Amino acid sequence: MILDVAARRADLTPEREALWWNGRWYTYFELNERAERTAALLASMGVRKGDRVAIAAHNHIGHLDLILATPKLGFIFAPLNVRLAQRELEGLGAYLKPSVVLHDAEHALAAAAAAGDGSVLDLATFEREVAATGGAVPASASPDLGPEDVQMILLTGGTTGLPKGAMLPYRQNFYNAVNTVFSWGLNESDRVVQATPCYHAAVNAFTTPLFQVGGRTILQSKFDPAEYLRLVEELGATVLFLVPTMYAMVANDPSFTTRDLSSVRWAISGGAACPEPVRHAFADRGVRFRQGYGLTEAGVNCFAITLDQAEQRPESVGKPLLHAEAAVRRPDGSVCNPGEVGELTLRGPHVFLGYYERPQATAEALKDGWLWTGDLATTDANGYFTVAGRRKEMFISGGENVFPTEIESALYDHPAVNECAVLGVPDERWGEVGVAYVTLRPGAATSVEELREHLLTRLARYKVPKHIELTKELPKSGAGKILKTTLRERFEHSHEGGAA
Repeated sequence: MILDVAARRADLTPEREALWWNGRWYTYFELNERAERTAALLASMGVRKGDRVAIAAHNHIGHLDLILATPKLGFIFAPLNVRLAQRELEGLGAYLKPSVVLHDAEHALAAAAAAGDGSVLDLATFEREVAATGGAVPASASPDLGPEDVQMILLTGGTTGLPKGAMLPYRQNFYNAVNTVFSWGLNESDRVVQATPCYHAAVNAFTTPLFQVGGRTILQSKFDPAEYLRLVEELGATVLFLVPTMYAMVANDPSFTTRDLSSVRWAISGGAACPEPVRHAFADRGVRFRQGYGLTEAGVNCFAITLDQAEQRPESVGKPLLHAEAAVRRPDGSVCNPGEVGELTLRGPHVFLGYYERPQATAEALKDGWLWTGDLATTDANGYFTVAGRRKEMFISGGENVFPTEIESALYDHPAVNECAVLGVPDERWGEVGVAYVTLRPGAATSVEELREHLLTRLARYKVPKHIELTKELPKSGAGKILKTTLRERFEHSHEGGAA
């Protein structure tokens, strides 16, 4: 297995455009040269195999310099979520103990909080040092690496609990690329805008697979829907990848109806199911949609579905990728029948090693060779998988299981709804009931009573949230996911601990 992808690409396709950043294209030869200089610079700072090197920054070429430099020195890429509070970053610093923390101008304090005893280096200085550093890594620092060595530690669990560091070996990165390229039909002509944060597992959705196949990545520093559409048109993006909230922002942007999207082959949604009105908006522009599923611990890509199949089954994520297995299981480990909701489990070479210094969490996630994802899913008679939501998000109201994603899907059918989130909260009579937070489309109007009547035409009465609140915006993570933990805290604060 070839671990140093940058070196091989520089040999095979040195002059091919690889990365668009800050107004220019970098070739594969240039990226490899930058990676060599990055490794040499870090070696001169005392970084060795197994050390964690962190970065606190918006999307920046420095993220990719570090990823491509990992096999040249053997350090571990450990990016930081820049949206975390200083106390959280201090805790992550104590957990990861990074040797070096890079940062952009906006996140100097975040880097200092996470650095602990490690070095801190701003990206402007890093750029100058890389330009002045020779490309040779000292022989004493050359690593002896294999497929099971850790390449990345990516933080996970930020929307439902305290972050844990998922250890991703080189083997996982390779098989995620193989699975994605072959099962999704990527090729060297594909171009994708990396708009989701590089500190998130989404960097492995397209960017690292495209490096393997020799495609092109367009790096957007911070997501802006108008700029995103401009990049798609002007640089000829062939595939779109965003989370649902980002797609909604793009569809609502004034330039959405006028930008040329003819280069786009298809779009895929990650993180959660994309609302039907958003899918229809893209369909009206000639963009075909499919639903993806992945998690940091497995790839990040886990399923594939053809465009024709996706249009027949818009809520389905399809079937497992080429080198992957999946099963929906009951708590005792037995496999569920078609249509029965259970926990999604995955197996294959795309599965992670475990959580860094978290043996109990690792043992809970990895059982008998299978990864228990914490996500609920079903299969149909033809073997297609549909994700029903997080196991921790399901709640029981009056003895009945309630799945927030089903309610959210029904809310999105209302023409006034822009975004929504549903969660279960304590209730003295029913044990738990639902609360829905809803934002409205610009210029739209509705009422709580109208939304409740709308839901009653689509759902059983026990599924309709007892509480519906209209709000101006929903809290989101850096990856664009709605933060239900924050909404739960909001509800508890406004309802005296959640008692209803």
